[in-house]
Amino acid sequence: MTDPMPPLLLAQDIAKSFWLEQRRIDVLRAISLRVESGQSIAIIGASGAGKSTLLHLLGTLDIPTEGQLMLAGHDILRMSEEALAGLRNRMIGFVFQAHYLLPEFSALENVMMPALIQRMPRQQAQQRAQELLEWVGLQHRLDHRPGELSGGERQRVALCRALVMRPRLLLADEPTGNLDHQTGEGIHHLIQELHQRWGVTSIVVTHNLSLAQRMQRTLRLEKGQLIEAQDTPSRENA
Repeated sequence: MTDPMPPLLLAQDIAKSFWLEQRRIDVLRAISLRVESGQSIAIIGASGAGKSTLLHLLGTLDIPTEGQLMLAGHDILRMSEEALAGLRNRMIGFVFQAHYLLPEFSALENVMMPALIQRMPRQQAQQRAQELLEWVGLQHRLDHRPGELSGGERQRVALCRALVMRPRLLLADEPTGNLDHQTGEGIHHLIQELHQRWGVTSIVVTHNLSLAQRMQRTLRLEKGQLIEAQDTPSRENA
């Protein structure tokens, strides 16, 4: 009898603390989370609750003070920095509130960049990037630089860049925080389509309850701990 497939992401009793002027600040405490392939999860909570810190831990951009974190069966705390970077680049795509696009490069070149860094042949990287930009409706903006794009267009380019390596997990930190309602709705629909089209697993930190309600699970971060939200209030603290 074969063992069942491990979850894509498994956090067990992870915690994160910082020291400030000889005082220990516990931001996250004993958080456990199991994420199966194909799930969509929203994390909500008040500003300063530690949502971004948690997302950085889950994305292996930071290391927990305590606990265990497994990504696709790999114990990240036992991996070398080089091996962990390789795993992260292959498996995780990131989208942040700020787009972080390189201003001197075109939309197409920005999307190609992660693939080129991973030494993908240029023609293959360009084809992937172009297909993604066409998917988000930017086929007429391939040669435009970020300064020539609207806020919504820049965020769509950032989403394509996060997906060019075809990651299994997408982590998004307030992806619509700088956008108006209508433009943000477009980003919401794209994130939802990722599940239907490619089965991409996603974890989204958001204050936007409209987006949270569309995800399969909603988790609330309160007092450093993560709880399953049985109901989603009509208004979240900003």
